[in-house]
Amino acid sequence: MGGAALITDSSAEFGAALPGGGALLALDLGTKTIGTATCDAGWQFATAGKTLPRGKFGRDLEALSAIVRERRVKGLVLGLPRNMDGSEGPRAQASRAYARNLSDRLTLPILLWDERWSTTSAERDLIGQDMSRRKRAERIDSHAAAVILQGAIDALTGSAF
Repeated sequence: MGGAALITDSSAEFGAALPGGGALLALDLGTKTIGTATCDAGWQFATAGKTLPRGKFGRDLEALSAIVRERRVKGLVLGLPRNMDGSEGPRAQASRAYARNLSDRLTLPILLWDERWSTTSAERDLIGQDMSRRKRAERIDSHAAAVILQGAIDALTGSAF
């Protein structure tokens, strides 16, 4: 693992760094948890994964590295929490710092994806599945990661509407 990899807000630049496609891992960083989602190598469908407890970076890295190895992940999509006006506040800056730390250690290209509506969309989907409030609370972060990842892969494959 050694040197930093690409970190970008551009889906075109990210896609160019992965000419052969490959499985992607999306992260929705919360203060207490990290929601995860993965997609297939052909970038068709995002699937919610585990919600990991967030702790010290070393422990987070260990858990994320295991998913990267297990799923043969070629790139990461990290939710970037922008303000509603598109500006970036402290949470976005913290996400950028987390991306830099991941990039230094995993050496995978990272796409920073605007996550402004991901949690709202995930919550609506889970309510639509008639899921209890308790179960929604357990699964919201991983479903938000899936919303983030689906948006990114739709942009990468040109199937965004």
